Amino acid sequence: MERKALCQCGQLQVTCTGEPKRVLMCHCELCQRRTGSAFNLGAWFPGQNITVQGQTKTYQRTGERGFEITFHFCPDCGSSVCWDVKGTDSVVVAVGCFADPHFPAPSLSLYGCTRHDWVTQPAGIPSHIGSADSAVE
Repeated sequence: MERKALCQCGQLQVTCTGEPKRVLMCHCELCQRRTGSAFNLGAWFPGQNITVQGQTKTYQRTGERGFEITFHFCPDCGSSVCWDVKGTDSVVVAVGCFADPHFPAPSLSLYGCTRHDWVTQPAGIPSHIGSADSAVE
C-alpha cells in the first residue's frame, strides 16, 4: 500500500508505504493552535517508510509531556504536512493531507480534558483524559 500526502499547493509531498502504526487524535491546546482546528489527527509511520519530496521549513517545540517535536511545513502555502517526535522511529503525517475519506480511523484519543464539548469521541477507542498515561475515560 502506498499513500501520498500533499500540502495545499502540492509543492511538498510525503509518500508513505505500508499501513500506519497508529492513528491518533489529539485535543491538546498546542495541537489546536497548530492546526487551527479543534483537534489534530496524525498517522504514525515507521520513518523508513516515508519519502519527503519538495522544500520544507521547520518549527520545533516541546510538547505538553516534554517531547521535542519538529514540524515540517510547506514554505509556499504554509501547510503542516508531517512531523517527527525525538526519540521515536516514526514520522507522523497529517491525515487531512492524504485527502482520503477511507483512511483508517483513529485508534486512540489524547487530551480529552481539553476536547471541545461538541466533538464526538469515536466509539470504541481509548481516550486519555490528560497527560497521565493511566488516565483513561
